[in-house]
Amino acid sequence: MSTRRALTLPRRTPHAACVSAVLAASLATSSLALAQPADSVVTSPTPATASGPSETSDSDILKVCASTKEAPYSTRDEDGFENRLAEILAESMGRTLEYEWISKPAIYLVRDGLNEKTCDVLMGTDAGDGRLLTSDPYYRTAYAFVSRSDQGFEGTRWQDVGSQELGRFATRLYSPAETILKYSGKYEDNLAYLYGLVDFKSRRNQFLDVPADMIVREVRGGEADLGIAFAPDVARYVKASEGELKLTLIENDLELQNGQTVELQYAQSVAVRPGDDALLAEINEALDKASSKITELLVQEGVPLLPLDETTN
Repeated sequence: MSTRRALTLPRRTPHAACVSAVLAASLATSSLALAQPADSVVTSPTPATASGPSETSDSDILKVCASTKEAPYSTRDEDGFENRLAEILAESMGRTLEYEWISKPAIYLVRDGLNEKTCDVLMGTDAGDGRLLTSDPYYRTAYAFVSRSDQGFEGTRWQDVGSQELGRFATRLYSPAETILKYSGKYEDNLAYLYGLVDFKSRRNQFLDVPADMIVREVRGGEADLGIAFAPDVARYVKASEGELKLTLIENDLELQNGQTVELQYAQSVAVRPGDDALLAEINEALDKASSKITELLVQEGVPLLPLDETTN
């Protein structure tokens, strides 16, 4: 879950130094965050995460917090790739997988799950999220461009969206993609189109987002010239196009005018509550044992992977 996407931190979280993560994290306690521009810093504090183990932390159950509204990461029918990653993790730990299902976007999983101690584990959080204990990273990837293969788009840097041939961009809200468009001079002209993807609903006082599969549909159908998204958001749908679309990782980060950096590459981890150290140690051991299975699943999903030993967020 990531700021990568708007999980609990960056999503991701997101939740990290990524500005979109700050927006997502503050959303649960301050509706004012929705009015902030994508390249501003929200300074209102986020609620502390509850600490310590629960009754299921040290048991034969792996209790995972999961959203029913977070495809392709998590779905109620357990078809999300993080659902399958949780299965691999539970098997490697010798535990029985159980879910605490939350029928809200993933940004609420910490508040309504971990903090209530009705579950113990979050899949797919940004490595190093300061509010949580995060495991050793199990994969690393980046924001990416979605383009039509016959389009001939060869961009690999965020500045490449500034091409005169590109005018309409499908993105998710509260994400670094919005900041990329602003710094490329393409944001204002794209606003009417982007708001049309959420039926022109106001972002104030409510959480709205563009479904990941819609981004891909818009590019595939020609309504958008380019999609910009965290690669795992859209990898499944790009792969299903059977070559009609391609996914290209963005290679550089975005430096803001105030000197801050919006990172576009993220390492992903499993998270637990602060103080649940024994559970985290068990998870790290299990991730190491299951690393080949995890990588195989991510490749099957179509997620482009970066080396874990390079710079992470």
